[in-house]
Amino acid sequence: MSKLAINRNILILHFTVLIWGFTGVLGELISVSAMHLVWYRVLIAAISLWVYFLIAKKPILVSKSQLIQYLAVGMLVGLHWVLFFHAIKISTVSVTLVTLSSVTLFTAILEPVINRKKISIADILIGLVIIFGIYLIFKFEFQYFWGIVYGLSCAFCASIFSIFNARMVKKGSPTSITFYEMIGAWIGVSMIMLISGQFDEQMILSQSDLMYLLVLGVGCTAIAYVLGVAVMRELSAFTVALTTNMEPVYGIILALLIFGQKEAMSTGFYFGAIIVLVAVFIYPYLKTKLKF
Repeated sequence: MSKLAINRNILILHFTVLIWGFTGVLGELISVSAMHLVWYRVLIAAISLWVYFLIAKKPILVSKSQLIQYLAVGMLVGLHWVLFFHAIKISTVSVTLVTLSSVTLFTAILEPVINRKKISIADILIGLVIIFGIYLIFKFEFQYFWGIVYGLSCAFCASIFSIFNARMVKKGSPTSITFYEMIGAWIGVSMIMLISGQFDEQMILSQSDLMYLLVLGVGCTAIAYVLGVAVMRELSAFTVALTTNMEPVYGIILALLIFGQKEAMSTGFYFGAIIVLVAVFIYPYLKTKLKF
């Protein structure tokens, strides 16, 4: 693949990550619980993609083995989003987005294991720096302990499904993968809600919640997710995870602009966040220049 094509894919990925950064803001604006929010989000996304298949007259059927894989990974995606939005609701957008950056650390460890590759020393070094940055965030923002824990759990799930998406997209259509993963996420969340008795009056949406959910489901999920999965055909899972670490930068800026003082954090938090983000930017140098 040419350098121009690589740069184009990275640019598309950055645009996608910018949209994903806005999901944190929407999660704060939407009043329903994280579980209900994700239930509506993936349902809207699945319907949007189904309409796209009808209008474009593209084949929607996949093989039985692909269907099982897509639905299973989709359930993991649903869990990831429930953890993500719950972390936002019990802490802040900024705390959740920075802890989500640990997806780089998890991917550095899990990708070689899942894909049976040699673990890179550079990946481990970057992972250690990220651990230190997250430790500082824990230390200075301990009141958000559970928000940080849920954020880290969310990042762990994101790492796993990113690795599997990178593998599946080489043989399947990004749109089909996204469509069935949204269905899988909806099935998974519906099962949890059914077992826990969460199909209740909270399912009724206000006008503002409905508007925000449509933006979240169509723009930030159906469209953005298809774009994100598509570039995985040409970019490695770790490159995708690395670029995804720009999500907290975009998200924190948007949150500060929209929510103002509510999103202001301690100096220690920003110091830890800077360490995490600096690790992201020095990684390409370690990987390409030092070659280890």
